[in-house]
Amino acid sequence: MTAQKTREKAIPVYKIERVAQLKEAITTHKTLLIASTNKLPSSQFHEIKKKLRGKADVCVAKKSLVVRAIDATKNAALEPLKTHVVADIALFFSDLDPFALSGLLADNQSPAKAKAGDIAPEDIHVEPGPTDLVPGPAISELSGVGLKVAVEGGKLAIKQPATIAKQGEPIKDNVASVMAKLGIFPMKVGFEPLAAYDSNNKKVYAGIKIDKKGMLAALRESIGKGQGFAINVEYVSKDTVPYFISRAVLEERALQKIFDVKSEASSALVSDSITTKEDS
Repeated sequence: MTAQKTREKAIPVYKIERVAQLKEAITTHKTLLIASTNKLPSSQFHEIKKKLRGKADVCVAKKSLVVRAIDATKNAALEPLKTHVVADIALFFSDLDPFALSGLLADNQSPAKAKAGDIAPEDIHVEPGPTDLVPGPAISELSGVGLKVAVEGGKLAIKQPATIAKQGEPIKDNVASVMAKLGIFPMKVGFEPLAAYDSNNKKVYAGIKIDKKGMLAALRESIGKGQGFAINVEYVSKDTVPYFISRAVLEERALQKIFDVKSEASSALVSDSITTKEDS
């Protein structure tokens, strides 16, 4: 019986060349960042790519080729990055710090309309004021999401503030429709950072998305708590000294009032005593 020979299919030259190019880019740059391109319009993809020119090289490659390129580097530190190589991704090669690069991607996200089922990134508030909507079906639509409306000057006006979507919850179809009519664009469209490799530290960072607005809010809250704690333990620093001085001034004024009251009382007693002696 003749043994069958297994014929291996030759790897196309273009794939070999592509893997070599990716390997070269990985090994010659400080940072390799992987970002999702899910729901990112082609026009915006190219617009952001243009804005990052000189700061990062952007490319798209098949998952299998990216994994082969990572393996070809023979760099064990890159292994954890392979779990983030999924469908619909772009690769960013840069000499910027991974977090600085992620921050640039955050800055280049654009507001977008919400669709039914989207998760609200934050509480969506609607403030009182006029709208461009005319009376008609829009009255019931706005009322249906909890908005109080009235007709003013032939247009609808929102009379009371209201929260029509809660952070972390799916946005309902009628709420998404009202947001679009009111010109509210709560979603962000752009590259979504998934993970990055820093060749200087030989580390892979996952969950590298930068939320500047959230970070600033958290930082302000932490600063407030820290200053309050420092004041409670009476820790003296350039940030707490103004408070201690203000408190000392207020206490001095309070003591002065007490002293003035006691002085007036003493003077009154002396005056009464002198009057009594004179009468005697």
